[in-house]
Amino acid sequence: MKVVPALVFASFLLSQMGTATAEPKPATSIPAGDQMQPADLAAILANKIAPKPLILQVGFQTLYAQAHIPDSEYVGAASEDAGLKRLHIRVAKLSKDTLIIIYCGCCPWSHCPNIAAAYDALQGLGFSQVKALYIADNFGDDWVHRGFPVTKGHQ
Repeated sequence: MKVVPALVFASFLLSQMGTATAEPKPATSIPAGDQMQPADLAAILANKIAPKPLILQVGFQTLYAQAHIPDSEYVGAASEDAGLKRLHIRVAKLSKDTLIIIYCGCCPWSHCPNIAAAYDALQGLGFSQVKALYIADNFGDDWVHRGFPVTKGHQ
């Protein structure tokens, strides 16, 4: 019988138990062509005759309750398994060419743990029209304080 070194065996056990965690993929991995500027989304929302995209907040519920984009839906933090599961459930019956705009705004774009995870999940499900709202610093500074429309409270 072959003896497996303890370190290799421990690593195997951790991977099987799901306790090993990887660093979140950075938002900077999202291609520029799949990013949307806040002013562009605000213009879409202001246009009364244009079809509205599905807008999903993929960050933390506290942020969503404080202020969120009108008609956006909270699906949960995409950096957490529960948030990704809710995201999958929400989009399960949609056409793969549905325009979906995701946003977080919890922190600066370069440090956001949620946006790339949501983007990658939607791409992996075959959605071809996924846009990530580029929030450079945070939702308050880059959306609310710029005077773009907001709704407050829980969904």
